[in-house]
Amino acid sequence: GWLAGDLLAEQMQYWKERLHALPRLEIPTDHPRPPVQTYHGGSHAFTLSRELTGRLRAFSQRERVTLFMTLLAAFDLVLARYARQEDVVVGSAIANRNRAEIEPLIGFFVNTLVLRCDLSGDPTFRELVRRTRDVCLGAYAHQDLPFERLVEELQPERDLSRHPLFQVMFALQNAFAVEAGPEGGLPGLDIKSGTAKFDLLCELWESGDLLVGRIEYASDLFDSATIERMARHLVTVLEHATAEPDRRLHEIPLLDERERSLVMVDFNSTARPFPAESTVHGL
Repeated sequence: GWLAGDLLAEQMQYWKERLHALPRLEIPTDHPRPPVQTYHGGSHAFTLSRELTGRLRAFSQRERVTLFMTLLAAFDLVLARYARQEDVVVGSAIANRNRAEIEPLIGFFVNTLVLRCDLSGDPTFRELVRRTRDVCLGAYAHQDLPFERLVEELQPERDLSRHPLFQVMFALQNAFAVEAGPEGGLPGLDIKSGTAKFDLLCELWESGDLLVGRIEYASDLFDSATIERMARHLVTVLEHATAEPDRRLHEIPLLDERERSLVMVDFNSTARPFPAESTVHGL
């Protein structure tokens, strides 16, 4: 009853303006997209080092943003590089318990927000984080509109092969502590369910002075090796972006030194012996 009248109209108008002409994130896939989503999936766990986690927290404090906003900005950059798009749309869940009276209540208040970030103009990573902060704060201020009501109002072209409005989810889970395993990963949480609701879901947990993560993926679309590489790319972006936040986005590398050597040296080793005493027409 509270979400009605002018309040409902204001919330709806905000989202209609934010999501006008919403692009579809076209990440290259390893396999053709099936005509109907099967929800078959896999997952890959990874860990951010103590040094990197510390830099991320310090950078976020200096920029007056949350850790979630910094991580989302880096993830958006990785997606933008993969899709070669400057307009990136990611979904994220929010607890929707924004009043103290709701905190002790038992119930499912969670809502889904659509976070659309603009990476145009080749900004610095610092500027991208500030843009991401504005996107998130605007979404938080208009978080009460139920996602299903938004879909009903926007009437996107429905497709049985993908989720409406967005195909990629991102989350930083900080409601409870997680203990990382001796080699990273998420013992007790890295459950191999064999399913995936979205093309990609990237989740991170705070584990003391580490961040541990998992990428859940649609196995109809992606091979496990691709997702492992994507996780490495995200870590590489985070390392370079926090070390030099004033670098332009195009200057922030995706490849670590091992992968760069593989691409630039190993794969490019095309030299062949040439018989110096022979003529061109003879050869």
